[in-house]
Amino acid sequence: MVGRPEPSPGLLRRLDALARACLPAGLTAVLLVLAAGPSGVPALVPAVVLPQVVFWSIFRPAAMPPPACFALGLLADLLTLAPLGTGVLTLLVAHGLSVSWRRFLARQTFLFVWLAFCGFALGAAGLGFVLTAALQWQVPPFAPALHQAVLTAGLYPAFAFLLGRLHAVLLRAEEQG
Repeated sequence: MVGRPEPSPGLLRRLDALARACLPAGLTAVLLVLAAGPSGVPALVPAVVLPQVVFWSIFRPAAMPPPACFALGLLADLLTLAPLGTGVLTLLVAHGLSVSWRRFLARQTFLFVWLAFCGFALGAAGLGFVLTAALQWQVPPFAPALHQAVLTAGLYPAFAFLLGRLHAVLLRAEEQG
């Protein structure tokens, strides 16, 4: 009816909205912990978290706010025994760039977004390398940073496919609810 306010949402609708809002950061945290398991690939943790942070920052920025990026970066640093702050700063910079370029990137083809993400992966690996060198007062080997960038860029298509499907499901749920 016109002029009549809608009834307030019930508890189940509020819980549903909260779950949809927390899903991207929560899923990223769970996959981050799983990637930190005994896989023998130390670069797997950043290669799992960066694609998700960038994807959600572009396509659903409210679900990946800076405090969530901070918490995920801290968790990544703790799980990989990296110098504290390197993962945090790297994810916050990636989030900030993704959000600032989201209007442009969200309208581009997958190939263009993937190429842009390759730049993100290379920049994140380089930033992590520089921060680690500055915090440890010695230059670490360059090969692991390059391996991390290549692995991260290579995993993005799989994450983009799965997260794109999840994003579509979340949009349909919001339109129905």
